[in-house]
Amino acid sequence: MNQFQSEGKAKFQVGEAFYNPRGEIVRDLGVLAATVYKQEQGQLRVLEAMAGTGVRSLRYYLEAQADFVWVNEGNHQLNQLLSTNLDGSILESDYRLTHLDAHRVFFDCFNRRDYYDLVDVDCFGTASPYLSTMLWATKIGGLMYLTSTDGRTLAGRVPAKSLQAYGAYPRSHPALQEQALRLIIGSVAQQAGSKNLGIEPIWAYFAGETYRLMFRLLPQINLSASNYGFLGYCHNCGDYQVINWQQLGKASCSCDRPSLVISGAMWLGSLHNSEYLQAMQTLASQWQWQKVVKLLSTMIAEADLPPYFFTLQEIGKRGKLDLPPKVKIIAALQEQGFLASSSHINPEAIKTNANIHTCIAIAKELAQKIKQKS
Repeated sequence: MNQFQSEGKAKFQVGEAFYNPRGEIVRDLGVLAATVYKQEQGQLRVLEAMAGTGVRSLRYYLEAQADFVWVNEGNHQLNQLLSTNLDGSILESDYRLTHLDAHRVFFDCFNRRDYYDLVDVDCFGTASPYLSTMLWATKIGGLMYLTSTDGRTLAGRVPAKSLQAYGAYPRSHPALQEQALRLIIGSVAQQAGSKNLGIEPIWAYFAGETYRLMFRLLPQINLSASNYGFLGYCHNCGDYQVINWQQLGKASCSCDRPSLVISGAMWLGSLHNSEYLQAMQTLASQWQWQKVVKLLSTMIAEADLPPYFFTLQEIGKRGKLDLPPKVKIIAALQEQGFLASSSHINPEAIKTNANIHTCIAIAKELAQKIKQKS
């Protein structure tokens, strides 16, 4: 007999299903977002397309107070495990358990006009097959929670495969994990636009080679040349630039030996919805989820900054200096009128609207002051 495990308010067995206890924080984020939605909209119907152990469905029901949960798991051999996990915690009338291909589930929702407030797609590998079909099951104004573990494709290691999967060509550079998140957002936005709909990212989160994103489905197209374009990186000087469609043929770097590579197309707008994250943070604070509160603080601060970051390693290497503490560099940038924050993606990085040359100059000045005091 398998021993029951616990996470949040959920108690469940793992059996032969995949379960990563280190992913609890991303399930925390999902529960918080679902709870905020329930508080705002007054209802919450959840569709979990790839359930595994069912822990997500259990937590949506027990913690976010979901009214109904459709629990789908393509592997029918997990039926007994899921039945055991769900029966003791969710009323029989409040859930449905199926073992279908996720695409069939999404199209069944569309055919019956049975749209869900939250569609959770916790897939393994590339998320590209579901970027379009998950839209068919989502209520206008509803949420979609997507997972991708296809890091090599998204990070520009095999750009030809990314072109096939996401319609974008990524190149490798120090901020490639944020680029990967933006490639996914841009692809979902394009798929929504083809259906005369729009999306906005509630958050885009990277940790441990896994990309997790939550979107809200909008009733009108919001994809435009201002939020969907290209990112340029110069391998010579280390600076980035945002490139719109009209600039593609003219893009260049102003440094002495320009070596510009261009990635895209991708989402260039806000990485997160600050207002929604603030509501989640208030809730996390009430629940005393301090680790999540700290993470959300960083995500709120970085939400509207440019679509890249500078690593401390790059600043130190290109400036040929021993770096002062990151917090001092961020404070100095802010004192000079720039926006600057840490990045949740890389703890050894700075997000700012200053260019890398300014960051290096400020770091050198701080390093000199520290040296004089010692």
